[in-house]
Amino acid sequence: MKPAHLLTLKAVVRSGSFAIAARDLGYTPSAISQQISALEKDTGLALFEREAHGIRPTAAAHRLVDLSARVLAAMDDLDQHVRELATGATGRLRLGSFPTAGVRLVPSTLSAVAESHPRAQIQLEEGEPDELLAALGSGDLDVALVYEYGLSPRQWPDGLTRHDLLREDLVLLRARGSGLSAKLPHLSRARWITSREGTAGAQSFVRLCAAAGFDAAVAFRSNNYDVVRELVSAGLGVAVVPALGYAPSEAVEASRLTQRSAHRRVMALHRGENSNPLLDTMLVALRRAVPADEPYLHPAKPA
Repeated sequence: MKPAHLLTLKAVVRSGSFAIAARDLGYTPSAISQQISALEKDTGLALFEREAHGIRPTAAAHRLVDLSARVLAAMDDLDQHVRELATGATGRLRLGSFPTAGVRLVPSTLSAVAESHPRAQIQLEEGEPDELLAALGSGDLDVALVYEYGLSPRQWPDGLTRHDLLREDLVLLRARGSGLSAKLPHLSRARWITSREGTAGAQSFVRLCAAAGFDAAVAFRSNNYDVVRELVSAGLGVAVVPALGYAPSEAVEASRLTQRSAHRRVMALHRGENSNPLLDTMLVALRRAVPADEPYLHPAKPA
């Protein structure tokens, strides 16, 4: 039995007329008659007595309407759920982010999505770009926040759509009152604090120093920019960090590096064929989460 035929039966029994049911449902009387005939054939039941001036529902018709009420209600609920899924109202989206974006961009982004879609499920995973790309490719993530340094550009996999969000200046940090120069070439003898070996940040740092004419003496390494800033404030060295990793401090002096390509770009990636209805909502929220008036941060211009 087709649910549409049961709905037609319900309308005809309620109205007592093929013509009125046709008007209410948006069909022709002929279409209504054909559906009822098909339902009688499927069930083996006589559902209406044809009279000279109309029709009369049989006891079987009334009983079938009663029996189908729960099924039709469930179908109506299912239809509502499908509509909500199609609009993202009750959908699910999985976001991946690297740590500094997780601190500076993600909270306000998730808050905005939760406000506009309170029943949607938003999941967050944290990792470095290579880890997030693997999860994106396998379908475990819908959107990934990633970055690339100007001195360490990347080639992203085919099939991914890129949305630029911001450009970060690279910021030189020194302990306040250290007397150290704000010019990179004048810091060849300084002790340095940088990220772990093998990371894009460490690679970019080595290339910056090489362009300034020296090999840096690295004393400490950490991928946690809170740790890096505290080491700098304690006078244990100087550091270069991307703007999202910088936080104003009375103990630290900061200045923007002016060397060419001394920046990092942050972008959102997703699979080109991803049809998640929450995707556009997430991308809009990410763009709005980028601070518009902070030093060293430059929101990307709309495409």
